[in-house]
Amino acid sequence: MKEKIQKYFQTVSNNFQLLEKQTQNIESASNIIIDSLKKRNKIIFCGNGGSAADSQHLAAELLGRYKFDRNPLPAISLTVDTSALTAIANDYGYDHVFSRQLLGLGKKGDVLFCMSTSGNSKNVIEAINIAKQLEIKIISLTGCNDSEISKKSDICIKATSLETNHIQEMHIAIGHLICEIVEENFFKKT
Repeated sequence: MKEKIQKYFQTVSNNFQLLEKQTQNIESASNIIIDSLKKRNKIIFCGNGGSAADSQHLAAELLGRYKFDRNPLPAISLTVDTSALTAIANDYGYDHVFSRQLLGLGKKGDVLFCMSTSGNSKNVIEAINIAKQLEIKIISLTGCNDSEISKKSDICIKATSLETNHIQEMHIAIGHLICEIVEENFFKKT
């Protein structure tokens, strides 16, 4: 068991060291979010399963607080309204649960922040298609493979793994880092 634990942490450590190659994309994504928020727009998150939980988590970090008490930043996750999700899935199909909400809530200048370990989630791709129509910038977090989401996004930050659990570990760390950069840009801690 001890070897398994050590091997797991070594894998995590190696993945995070390789993630440094995404520095420019993380910086670009942070700047897109900062620019959008400065123009009084909002950040709209989406994802499925563990990525749904992470999208809610990151929206809460911006809307509530991350590291210190400050005014809220406008952010929402399209995964939180079960009535909307189930009604849209029932009436239009599961592929449209995010795109239909984005069509109603999004506007030019907002940012769609997508999370997908595979990079091929059809409902996330449909949301990206609507975002393009609305002239909403698209930031995505995916795994290391080229995918439809990575190709359609303005910025794609690729976690350095093929394994879902390790991709998700990196996604939340990347999201936290972006939240910290954004928070510090707007609210210098004194």
